[in-house]
Amino acid sequence: MTLVSMVLTLAVVVMWLGQAMPWPVALVVGLGLDGGWLATLAYERRLAAQGDHSTPVTAVGWSFGLLATGVLVAHALLAGAHAGAWLAVAWLPIAAKALWLVHSLWERTALTPTALESIRTIQQDARDVAAVARARLRADATTEETRLTAVTEAGARVARVQAATAAALSEAWAVLNKAREEENTAAALGSVTGRATPTSEPRWELPVWGPFEPIAALDAPALSDDDLDAIVGQILASQTPPPSYREAATRFRAGGHSASETRLRACWKRLTADGATG
Repeated sequence: MTLVSMVLTLAVVVMWLGQAMPWPVALVVGLGLDGGWLATLAYERRLAAQGDHSTPVTAVGWSFGLLATGVLVAHALLAGAHAGAWLAVAWLPIAAKALWLVHSLWERTALTPTALESIRTIQQDARDVAAVARARLRADATTEETRLTAVTEAGARVARVQAATAAALSEAWAVLNKAREEENTAAALGSVTGRATPTSEPRWELPVWGPFEPIAALDAPALSDDDLDAIVGQILASQTPPPSYREAATRFRAGGHSASETRLRACWKRLTADGATG
């Protein structure tokens, strides 16, 4: 009965609106009306299957049914000779909705009041838990969004400060370089430092700022175990009691010698009597 009512409503809407607009558009309008009614009925049936009921959903379903009935009645009144035939089917949408109502009432009578109350309690608890979970997720999302916004703004402020500092340093560097390259700079420095450097041309250098090439390490010859034992032995013999490993290592490297930490510690252990010093 519901499907028949939807087909009749769609046909009437297409016949009415097809005179004022292209029939595909009228078809879309009719399908929209039937689709809204069908979606409302499906959602109402879903709630009923869960033992629940929603007054707004029921009101929307009845509104769609009354609208479909009104369309059929209006078309019957304007149909002329075929008015009786259209009035004969105009009651179908209301009858279909009434049958849905009767079916839902029959389902509820199959359960005891205690069972219905238990179902309502369980459903309410489930809705409460779902609402709390949604609220927690929204709060977490808001907190994370606030944190990311704060971090982003802080990063932007740091970048602006670094850019301003770099600009100030660049400007100061340009001023220093310009002063260094001027011709009267040497004469000005000579008037100040003439007594300290009477024979040299005054000259001052800018600090190093920017890329630079690291100096390669000096290739020192590796010490043999005997040479290492001799050097460390001299360090240990120069102090009574013998110095600790840290002191010996510091004096070893201060003397310009080079050896790995493992070899130096092994040598120190060999030369100390008990191996516990330091």
